[in-house]
Amino acid sequence: MNDWKKRLDIVYSTNPDYHYDEDGCSETETLSKEKQPLRISLDKRNRKGKAVTLVTGFSGADADLQELGKMLKVKCGVGGSAKEGEIIVQGDLRDKVLQILQKEGYAKSRII
Repeated sequence: MNDWKKRLDIVYSTNPDYHYDEDGCSETETLSKEKQPLRISLDKRNRKGKAVTLVTGFSGADADLQELGKMLKVKCGVGGSAKEGEIIVQGDLRDKVLQILQKEGYAKSRII
């Protein structure tokens, strides 16, 4: 990521000794697979009537979320996205996603 994208709310400083403090922008540590309480649901809102499987409850680094989302999309053979703590898998694949997550070690996963 570019250095300037990390600097939220700071545009320019005239102070030559100013150093941007990045402590507030640290990523959260990803919980282990056994402790992730993932919830799987069906969502049709704001999607022009098309159903998607929504996986929520992931807590951790964005890179780990992207990796899990990619694995789910590949194993289901469909498209989707992973952002802001949610994984969207196209289609009603709740049972298949649950089976995949349980095989991968996400024991607390459940369909709501």
